Amino acid sequence: MDADRAERLTAELRARGVMAHLVHAGVYEFGIRVVLDDRIEALWDMDGAAGLDAEIVNEGALIGFVPHVPGSEEFTEEQMVNTIATTNYALDTLQRPADRASSTGTPARPPEEPPPATPPATPPALRRQRRAHWIRRGKR
Repeated sequence: MDADRAERLTAELRARGVMAHLVHAGVYEFGIRVVLDDRIEALWDMDGAAGLDAEIVNEGALIGFVPHVPGSEEFTEEQMVNTIATTNYALDTLQRPADRASSTGTPARPPEEPPPATPPATPPALRRQRRAHWIRRGKR
């Protein structure tokens, strides 16, 4: 998304009462950050791909996705604003990162099992230390 378009969309979203901000994601990469909670944000179209999709982050950690909106490559700015403003951001309706991996064709890894519990280590048996008896040479 280019800077001018992102600024226009952000202004329209703010006019509708959405807490939206322009995000500079990198060189010539812009997006829209929608604040959902005090720590949770939706980052819209920052990867440079055509169409609309969002990543939902909690203090910078990815917690879900808004999947690609079909046909959004041809949306007008008004349709984009409407889509972003009316998206259901409930965490139970979002696509999880593991779901995303399985829907893209790459197999999702099953959750790792914790290592088997090992019995607590017993202290080593107290051994009698052999003391070296040195022969004293010379004067006492």
